[in-house]
Parts: sequence; C-alpha cells; structure tokens
Amino acid sequence: FLTQQLSFGIMAMILNEFETSSESTAHSEEQQDSASWERYLERRSLVLQFLRSSLSRHHLQHHQNKVELLKKCHFYLEIEPKHVNVRDQNHVMHRTDILQLIDPCQFQRMKTVGKNQTEIQLSLLTGLLEQLERGQEELSCYVETSDMMTFLSRWDLIMQRLSKLSEFMETLVSLQVPGKLYVKHRLVSHADLRGTRLPNIRLSLCTKMPLIFDRKESFADKNWAKLKWFTENQESHLEQCELQVKLLTNGNQTEPGYGRSQVVTSNTYVVQDLQPGRSYEFTIRRSDTRTLVFEKWRDSITLKTKTNAVEDADSSACA
Repeated sequence: FLTQQLSFGIMAMILNEFETSSESTAHSEEQQDSASWERYLERRSLVLQFLRSSLSRHHLQHHQNKVELLKKCHFYLEIEPKHVNVRDQNHVMHRTDILQLIDPCQFQRMKTVGKNQTEIQLSLLTGLLEQLERGQEELSCYVETSDMMTFLSRWDLIMQRLSKLSEFMETLVSLQVPGKLYVKHRLVSHADLRGTRLPNIRLSLCTKMPLIFDRKESFADKNWAKLKWFTENQESHLEQCELQVKLLTNGNQTEPGYGRSQVVTSNTYVVQDLQPGRSYEFTIRRSDTRTLVFEKWRDSITLKTKTNAVEDADSSACA
C-alpha cells in the first residue's frame, strides 16, 4: 500500500511538472510568436514605405519622362573660361575667344570624348531604370505573397535589395546632370600665348532642350504651311534652328523627291510654294555649332496641303 501511495505521489508530481512546463513553453512560444509578428509588421512597413516613396509608380514614371527627354536633348561642350586676355605681337592685351586658341585636333578629340561619355550616360540611365522597375516588382511580390515566416527568412536578401536599389536611385539622379570632362592633353599651345599665363581650362557637358512642333498651331493651306515650335522650358532667347521640308512621294519611283532647308531665328515660320493636295514632312532641329557633340532626335510633323476641290466645295457650301 505504501508503495502504491508512493507511485501515485510520483505520478502526480510528474504530471504537475509537465503541466507547469507545458504552460511555460506555451507562454514562451506565444511571446516568440508575438515578437516575430511585431518584427514582421515593422519590416514589412519599411519595405512598403520604400515602395510608396522612392519606388512608387509615379516616382519611376517621373524619372522615365526625364530620361526620355534627356535622350532628345542636344549635348554641347561647355568651356570655361569662354574668353581670355592674350598679348599680340606688340604686347598689347586683347580679349580673345578661347575657341580661337584651342588646338583644333585636341578640340575634336574632346568632342569625341564628350560624345562617348554622353552615349554611355544615356545607356546607363536606361539600364538603371530597368533595374529599378524589376526591383519594384520583386519587392512588391515579397510583400504581397510571402507569409510571415517566409518574409522573415528572406529578410537579409530583402535588405540587400533595398540597399542596392537605393544606390541605383542615387546614381540615376546624379547621371541626369551631365558631368565634367577630364582634359589629359594640353589644349592650347604655349606659342600662341606669347608669355601670357592662361587660367585653368575646364570642360563639361551641357544640354539644350529639343525643339518640338506645336501640333495645335501648325497647319497647312493650299500652297503654304504655317509651323510653330517650342521647347519644354519655354526658352526666351531664340537661337538659330534649321527647318527641313520634304515632299512625300509615297514610294513613287517616277516622281523625284523634293526637299529644302531653311535657317530660322524664330519659333514660327511660313513655308511658301507648296503643291496643293500633297503631303509634306517638316523637321526642326537646332543649327550645328562648333561645340555640339551629340544629337540623336529631331521632331517631325506631316501636313497635307488643301486642294482646289476642297476650297470649291467650301465655297459652294457657304453659297
């Protein structure tokens, strides 16, 4: 009987310890689950904040538009200083354009460097945008489809992606501004200076906005067309531009093509001596300058002149 009581006592003690241990384990697991859930919510919120700010669709589209506009711009070499004081043969100082002193071969070499740098810059911008768009899709997938445990297990990978995408965004912003060019060779011969001490010559790239036809204000009549163009930043200072006119022949080999160009210092122009009932392609671009290094895009518009039959019909309708 004593042995039986002892067995019952041991069993009761074991059961009591088991229940106490189970309660403690359950409480500990509950605390761990709660901590994991809070950590999950905090980290998920961090990713969502990044997606809604730097990687938002609106923000990416804004940079996409800026890069597309940059691809249409004209790129130029900018030289500082633009003028220097140089002595002539009689040792009299004259204010001289720096371009008159720079060696033509070295200048052409720098233009080639500028062109190559511009092409690399535009290519990098396109690649960075693609990386950011893929990153946005990847992070959105993590947030929308991963459960708590999966999300937390991938957190190191997610943090690496966040860091890399932040670097991509910083680089994207910095590359949207053309940079400096580093001069490895002497641009001006000492013989041309006649003892004049020349200041340090700095070269960089600058851009000018593309010329774009105003589709609402440009139209054609029977034998003339009125054209109007503008820039995105509405430049107040008008520079020389080149307007090209081309008669479209629809692939007719027997009809000779027709084209001419006109230098214009304005934002409007009336093209005369056009044929009635024909389609013309008009192209506008900035005129070439010595410092132009890159230009890939030109805006074009196609207009069809009116015919005598159309005018006669309009007159009959009015009568």
